[in-house]
Amino acid sequence: MVNLLMVDRLDRYIARNVLAAIVVVQFVLLGLDITIAYIDNLGDVQAGYTALDALFYLLMRTPWRFYQYAPVAVLIGALIGLGSMASNNELTVMRASGRSLARIVWGVMKPVLLVIVVVLLVAEYVSPRTEQHAEAWRLEKIQGEGTMLTSRSGWQIEGDSVYRFGAIRADDVVLDLTRYRFDDRQLVEATYAQRALWEDGAWRLENVSTTRIFDNHTESDQAASMGWETSFTPTQLERLLRDIESQAPSELWYYAKFLADQGLQNDQALLYFWQKMLMPLTMGSLVLIAASFVFGPLRTVAAGTRVFYGVITGLSFKYVQDLLAPASTIFGFSPVWAVLVPTLVCAGVGIYFLRRNG
Repeated sequence: MVNLLMVDRLDRYIARNVLAAIVVVQFVLLGLDITIAYIDNLGDVQAGYTALDALFYLLMRTPWRFYQYAPVAVLIGALIGLGSMASNNELTVMRASGRSLARIVWGVMKPVLLVIVVVLLVAEYVSPRTEQHAEAWRLEKIQGEGTMLTSRSGWQIEGDSVYRFGAIRADDVVLDLTRYRFDDRQLVEATYAQRALWEDGAWRLENVSTTRIFDNHTESDQAASMGWETSFTPTQLERLLRDIESQAPSELWYYAKFLADQGLQNDQALLYFWQKMLMPLTMGSLVLIAASFVFGPLRTVAAGTRVFYGVITGLSFKYVQDLLAPASTIFGFSPVWAVLVPTLVCAGVGIYFLRRNG
């Protein structure tokens, strides 16, 4: 019974040290990133968008930044937390008392599981909404009320029609809508509408120009207003036009399925989807790397050196994933491997060094 209590206390002690280090590292990374971004955003300051507004805009985007830096914070935090205990010979005492290396690593994993849950909740429910609100708020400050929710134009296919959307505003008004209708790959009609309004569950086009294309002539007509029969809703269009990187995992899955149904490539959507869904494995592999550094080749070096190697490892991990992302499209392998390969390599290297020094 006493041994079990000691084990629980040691687990809590390891978890407390590692979690505190992860939190500190996360705050430092967020602080540095927000400071650099704030200096960069000062160039956008004008009459309706003050320096205080620029700071508020960056603070609204904090959840997205938290998600982006979470893996690096876990890696460096685990290095610092374990490294401080190694420097104080606490890990040596734990090993001498019979505590296995695997048990110590599991103690490190426990607070990381809490971080993983928080990160997944932020990715699904928080950051997509705050990113959307922050962008709309910033553009409204700069351009005035009724501004664009997103300034990113996009192309979409529905049935026999190809659409180009200029933007969608915060009040569900679509701007600069163009529809190209085809019959057996032959363009037969082009329609341009200055805007599309969502009213009572249906779309209404305004200031519409339509050109019908025949074998030997074309016909054009104008209309102040007309209905638009489509399956697109404002929510769907907002998802389709929003920056894909900021979308929630469920939205990315929906978007990838939509693209597949339309016969379009969905590799990029699937890549971001798997990056977010496999985040637990990613963080777990980085913890193994951190533990292998402390118990393996870096166990005798200074804490600053461990942190330096941790930063290099984290950046290398990110760059490899970024390189494999376009490679999955070029060479035709599944985007899931662009995420899994660096993760499995990190886990393999970490397990190798841990077993070698276990």
